[in-house]
Amino acid sequence: MKKVLFLLVLTGSIVYSCTGQRKTITKKSDDITKISDTIRIVNEELEYEIIIFEPGFSAWMQSYARPRQYYSQNFLETRNRVYVTEWNQRVIQPSRYNNSLYQQEINYQPNVDYGYEVNYQLYYYFVFFQQKYDQKLAVFPVRI
Repeated sequence: MKKVLFLLVLTGSIVYSCTGQRKTITKKSDDITKISDTIRIVNEELEYEIIIFEPGFSAWMQSYARPRQYYSQNFLETRNRVYVTEWNQRVIQPSRYNNSLYQQEINYQPNVDYGYEVNYQLYYYFVFFQQKYDQKLAVFPVRI
């Protein structure tokens, strides 16, 4: 009887300890995903590059962004022009706006066709930024 009880306790301990290890491994891989949250967009022909270093942005995009082609490129370009203009105004006024949020100007030229993907990613970064930091970059409401 003691041997059977001992074997049951031993088996239960082994099963319990194996289950605990799986939870730890899963949690660590989730943390790695959150840390490496960088988006890079490059167009060699136009010689530009956009790099977004914002923890949580990739996960937010997957959860909230509308599918590609939901908005037209014209809509995205129009919104991005407004957002970039306001953003750049805030960069050059560090005493008025939080310079830890607005660190670098964005060189977005209205006469350049950056393509759909760049406009899509940039638009959703501005939406994410406004929601995360409780900022308002335009008079119109943010549309996800």
